[in-house]
Amino acid sequence: MYKQAVQSVMHTYGRFPITLVEGKGSNVWDDKGTKYLDFTSGIATCNLGHVPDEVKTAVAEQVEKLWHCSNLYHIPNQEKLAQTLTENSVGDQVFFCNSGAEANEAAIKIAKKYGHDVRNQANPHIITFKNSFHGRTMATLSATGQEKIQNGFTPLTPGFSYLPFNDDASLDALIAQKPTAVLLELIQGEGGVIPADATWMHKMAEICKELDILLMIDEIQTGIGRTGTLFAYEHYDIEPDVITLAKGLGSGFPIGAMIAKEHVAKVFSPGTHGSTFGGNPLAATAGLATISQFVESDILEQSNQLAAFIWSELQKLSSNKQAIKSIRGKGLLIGIEVDGNAMEYVNKAREEHQLLIVVAGPNIVRILPPLTASKTEAEQFIAIIDQLFV
Repeated sequence: MYKQAVQSVMHTYGRFPITLVEGKGSNVWDDKGTKYLDFTSGIATCNLGHVPDEVKTAVAEQVEKLWHCSNLYHIPNQEKLAQTLTENSVGDQVFFCNSGAEANEAAIKIAKKYGHDVRNQANPHIITFKNSFHGRTMATLSATGQEKIQNGFTPLTPGFSYLPFNDDASLDALIAQKPTAVLLELIQGEGGVIPADATWMHKMAEICKELDILLMIDEIQTGIGRTGTLFAYEHYDIEPDVITLAKGLGSGFPIGAMIAKEHVAKVFSPGTHGSTFGGNPLAATAGLATISQFVESDILEQSNQLAAFIWSELQKLSSNKQAIKSIRGKGLLIGIEVDGNAMEYVNKAREEHQLLIVVAGPNIVRILPPLTASKTEAEQFIAIIDQLFV
């Protein structure tokens, strides 16, 4: 019966041969009782660890009250979550949805609406960057600058062009093309954990401001504390017009958000965009409980201490490990460039050391620990890495 159930699920994922049934903090257990140290955090989603008490309590209370209602009515925790996000960002208003792809879809739509309504453009145009990843819907895979994501899904959604990341020639192209918007990740996660160069990013922000080009930052993976600040854009001293969020926002509950400055948000009037489930009472409660932990506790300070320790130890190891070519990223979004096939190291870590890590391309091992991981767990991780690489 179980085998038949597995066969009933579409094969859209290359699944590892384990079945996870329980999680707490930095650990998960499979159906055989094996305990794993989870340094994937559900791919940067369980930033507070698995089943964090504060979120669990808030959601349990909401389950007893109301699970869902239409966005035709006011939803108190949705409004509180929006207020918390705007008070702690440069944005003014929030649209809620269910995922990162939907958040980026909303950003693409609002950019096109802005192009038509404000800039009087007949064909609004959005620039993204090579090796980016923005989602798997038709619009977001069209925005993604990777042919392997787009193969088999042509014709793509028109209105996108792709420029080289961290390349000064892209700045010249930006001036020449005068697009409606720019959409980019400040650390390209799926593209290989590649941070944006600070000088390049500053120049881009200045060009966008001067030419009325919307600067839209995809913080699906970098947001909610992953890089050491609530949002990654804070490291760059820039003010995006649009920010997209998901993953860590709900501690595993499906929720996405697009935050926009008021001059952009106003082009979305009633009927221009919507979502049945976006920001419903359960998801909004999970999001509010999650974000409250970041703004009301010292989690960011703790995570920065944890990141400093892990980076220091990895740098020490890399100096005498031929298999480690470089280490890059920011905070607790870490990429280890390896000499060889990254997936072989991921499989060995899981099979021999009960450590869960993931890849970010053929030769990049990606490390995404919970921001709440303990020093002991970090030391355990470093000891495994020491054995994993030679």
